[in-house]
Amino acid sequence: MVVSQLDPQLTHMFKGTRRIAVLGLSPDPAKASYGVALYLREFYEIVPVNPNYDEILGLACYPSVASIPEPVDMVDVFQRSERVIDFIDDALASKAPFFWMQLGIRNRAARERLEAEGVQVVEDLCTKVEHARLRRQGALA
Repeated sequence: MVVSQLDPQLTHMFKGTRRIAVLGLSPDPAKASYGVALYLREFYEIVPVNPNYDEILGLACYPSVASIPEPVDMVDVFQRSERVIDFIDDALASKAPFFWMQLGIRNRAARERLEAEGVQVVEDLCTKVEHARLRRQGALA
C-alpha cells in the first residue's frame, strides 16, 4: 500500500467536496478531462466549465467558474500550467475552498495567490487516480 504524506489533505479535500467545477472539460472522450469527469461523476456533482460549449456529458456547461449559479467545493483544472494564473480571479470569486491542478500542471504564482486567500491547493496530481487510490485504501467510503 502506497501512502503519501499528502493523503490526509487529499482525504480532507475529497470528503469536503460535493460539487466539482471541471475547468477545461472537453466533450472528446479521448481527452483526459472527459474520463476523469466521468469517473468523478459517480461520487460528486460535476459542473463542466468551458466557454466553447453549452453542454458536456449531458450537463449544462458554464463559461467560467464564477458563472456557476450554485456554490462549488473544488475547481479541478485541465489547462496548461502557464494558463492557470488566468483563472485565479474566477476561482477566488467562486469561493471554492479547494483548487486542484491535474497531473502535469503546476503554477507557483497561482498556488501562492490561492493559498494566501485560504484555498487548499494540489498540483500535478490526478483527481481520478488519487480518489481511486484512497478508496482502495479505505480512506474514502
